[in-house]
Parts: sequence; C-alpha cells; structure tokens
Amino acid sequence: MNGKAIIVCAPSGAGKTSIVKQLLSELPRLSFSVSACSRSRRENEVHGKDYYFLTADEFRTRIQRGEFVEWEEVYPGNFYGTLKSELERIWNEGRIPIFDVDVKGGISLKTYFGSNALAIYIRPPSIEALESRLRKRGTETEETLRKRLDRAEFELGFANNFDLAIINESLEQACSDSVDAVIQFMDQK
Repeated sequence: MNGKAIIVCAPSGAGKTSIVKQLLSELPRLSFSVSACSRSRRENEVHGKDYYFLTADEFRTRIQRGEFVEWEEVYPGNFYGTLKSELERIWNEGRIPIFDVDVKGGISLKTYFGSNALAIYIRPPSIEALESRLRKRGTETEETLRKRLDRAEFELGFANNFDLAIINESLEQACSDSVDAVIQFMDQK
C-alpha cells in the first residue's frame, strides 16, 4: 500500500474527534478512515460511518485472516483496529485517510506508514481538565472513568512518538494549529 495518511491521537476526551471533524470539514482531500471495534455502539453511532461494529469473535477471526493494518485489545475483549480494505477504498478515491485512533494504534500506524504519515498527538491541558470533559459527556460510569483517566496518564508518556503535539486548551486554536500542520504536510512532495 502507498499514499499519505494523517493520524490523530489523544487520550479519550482530549478533543481528537472534534479536531478530526474540523479537519474533514476544511480539507476535502481527507477522508475519514472508519475503524473497526468490538465495543457496544453508542446511541447516535452508525455502523460503517462511526465504526465498523464487530463482535469480539468476528474481530478475532479478521485478525487471523490478516485483514487489519493494525489492531489493539484496548481493554480485555474490547478491540479496535484499522481494516486494510478501508485504506484501499480511500486511496482508490484519490484521497488521504485520516485516522482518529488511540495512542497504541497511532504508534502502530506511524510505524507502518513512516514518513508518509503525519502523526498528531492532542494533549489535554491537564488530567483534571480531561476528567471534567469526560464527566460532561455523561457516558462514563465511575469505573470506566477511572480506567480512562489511568490510561490517559499512561498514554501521555508517548506524546514524543508523534510528529507534533498540540495542547487542546482552546478547541478553536487546536483546530487551527492542526489544519495548518496538515496543509503543510499535504503540500510536501
């Protein structure tokens, strides 16, 4: 496989999905790479648009068939990954895939694509700010909130594995910085 790719990573709640949506709205050459996952679908999510929702068994079968560029068991029985067919679809359209993935997935994708990828790490201004954002979502139990915060503290240690780190203190500024970086990357030969 060849072609450029944009990778956006962050701890859950740091704003990566909002930033990816802004990038997609401003840069029509980008196309969202829909990840596969085995977690439960949230109320507003659509299969094939937000994620390809698979059972854990379906996910394991596709791993065995070699259908993923990368995959990770983020929590026990909770898989996320990038299907090779998704990249082929986007490149065949003459577009650049943009990934909204967790940190381990982002590092795997950066390793896979090398210099053909721009890997952006979105940092929350603090763990306390991240906790506040996650609480405002209203989608977390105390147990899942604690797991996400513990994981976020661990993931913050990997920011130096990315090409660029952007602190999301102001979503508007973080979006602007991300758009500028992606434009500069896309214009490189």
